Amino acid sequence: MTLKERLTEISKSLPAEFKEQKDGSLILQFVVAERKVFLSKKKLTYRCRARVNDEKKKVTFFEILRESSVGLSGGAGVGFTKETYGVRGKEREGNIEEQSRLFGKDYKYSFDYKKIRETIKDEAEKVGYSFSVHLLEKLV
Repeated sequence: MTLKERLTEISKSLPAEFKEQKDGSLILQFVVAERKVFLSKKKLTYRCRARVNDEKKKVTFFEILRESSVGLSGGAGVGFTKETYGVRGKEREGNIEEQSRLFGKDYKYSFDYKKIRETIKDEAEKVGYSFSVHLLEKLV
């Protein structure tokens, strides 16, 4: 069994399963928490991507918490808006621990994001692969 197949199998015990992408990477995504506020709804989603390089015996990993919202906008006029944005860039850049503290002020959840990262790292190291975490998804 290859490492990629093993990670896909192990993901069955996680909140969501890895799906293989056209580029060969594995993506896992699920809703961590939802919040309803007067005629609007916000969702906090966890997403990770793992790329297994069998030639170099290396796994690169990326993870992010992303908030999206749908509902009434709070501007001068009344209208419906749909907004999706990531929490990365110049204003809020950092690792998932910082993101989790930030979102913990608005959402109540007990998701242990470290479990997924540690599970993948442990499996990679068992078969002699190196493991590295990247802050930008395009580097994975």
